[in-house]
Amino acid sequence: MKFKNNALALDATDLGILEALQEDARQTYTTIGKRLGVAHSTVYDRIKRMERHGIITKYTALIDAEKTGAKNITAIMTVFTNPKESEKVAEKLCEAPQVLEVYTSLSEELLIIAKVVAENQESLHAFIANSVAPLLGVLRIRTSIITKKFKETQFSMVNNPKKLTFIKEKHNKIGENKL
Repeated sequence: MKFKNNALALDATDLGILEALQEDARQTYTTIGKRLGVAHSTVYDRIKRMERHGIITKYTALIDAEKTGAKNITAIMTVFTNPKESEKVAEKLCEAPQVLEVYTSLSEELLIIAKVVAENQESLHAFIANSVAPLLGVLRIRTSIITKKFKETQFSMVNNPKKLTFIKEKHNKIGENKL
């Protein structure tokens, strides 16, 4: 990991470590090191540096809520706002435990898009009516209840186009060295 134009530039080893951690964050430094062909101390140092610089923000377990028996509904809520109040509305939504994700989008109008979870339709309605609609700057709200999930993933180093280019270059160089 190097600094380039005041931004962190990750090398192939850093990206390999991140990929390994995303696959299984409980792997040992030794296991990751063997996979990447580096010493476990290198893995340890790189991970600590990425934690310090905020690249690795936390370690967590992904849970399939349906398999736990949790019966929730998920909705995508589009909030149309007054542009002057948009940031404040987004920040308020971030504070609500029912809100899983918050994004802003600038199309014809400034929109806030939020992924919301609730026990049932009644509690979803109550949350929107009592907590979202009254916020200063909210003009209107459109809610779409998710009826079937086809895919849900987190950002991964595996599907990062920049990383894929890096890996191809690395493999090409390794192939050249063998000839």
